[in-house]
Amino acid sequence: MTKLSVNINKIATLRNARGGETPSVTEAAIKIQEFGGQGITIHPRPDERHITRKDVYDLKPLVTTEFNIEGNPHQSFIDMVLDVKPEQVTLVPDADDAITSNAGWDTKKHLDYLTEIIAEFKKAGIRTSIFLDPMPELVEYAAKTGADRIELYTEAYAKDYLTNKEQAIKPYYDTAVAATEFGLGINAGHDLSLENLKYFADNIPNLLEVSIGHALVSEALYMGLENTVQSYLKRLAKW
Repeated sequence: MTKLSVNINKIATLRNARGGETPSVTEAAIKIQEFGGQGITIHPRPDERHITRKDVYDLKPLVTTEFNIEGNPHQSFIDMVLDVKPEQVTLVPDADDAITSNAGWDTKKHLDYLTEIIAEFKKAGIRTSIFLDPMPELVEYAAKTGADRIELYTEAYAKDYLTNKEQAIKPYYDTAVAATEFGLGINAGHDLSLENLKYFADNIPNLLEVSIGHALVSEALYMGLENTVQSYLKRLAKW
C-alpha cells in the first residue's frame, strides 16, 4: 500500500498569519498520525514564512511514523537535516522566493552537485529522494547520484487530469517504469487531491509514498481533519 505523508506547511501558514501558536503545528502532526497518517512532511524555507527552524526541532520527537524534510540543499538546510536526522530528506530545487515548488531537478546538469550532497545524507543514515519532473531520460542520472528514491512532481498531472487523464499520467507512468528499472523507489507529490489521487495511485507502478498538503488541509476545512485523512487513505487502498 502507498503511504500517505501529510505536508503540514499550510498549518504553519495559517498560524503565522495571526502569530502565536494557533493552530498548533505540533498538535496537527500528532492528530494526523492518530488519524492514520503514515508520515509527516515539512518544507522549511529560509524566510520561515511557514515552517520555522523551531518547528523542525519541535516536531522531531513527536513524529512517530516517518519524518520527511523537503528543501533546497543550501548549507544551512543540510546542517539542520544532519542534526535532526529525519527518516527521509527530499531535495527540491526551489528558489528562495518561490511561492511553492515549481520544478524538479535537472539531474544530468546537477549530477556532481547532487551526488556530493546525497553522499553526506546517506552517510548519516538518512534516506534520500530527488524531486523530479516526469522525464524518463533524467532517471538514469538520478540513480547515478546515489539517491534512494525520486519524488514525481505532479502539478502537470493535476492540471491536465480533468481534460485527459490518460494523457496526463503517461509521462509519470513512463518515468516510474524507468525508476524501477534503475532500482529507485517512487514517491509523488504536488497538487494531488481527493479528486485525482486514486487514478494516479492505481496507475503508477511501485508507488511507495505520496506527500500531500495544500489540498488535504483545504479539504479538512470542510470535512474535518480526521475524516479527510481517512478519505485519502481510502483512495490509496488496494482493494
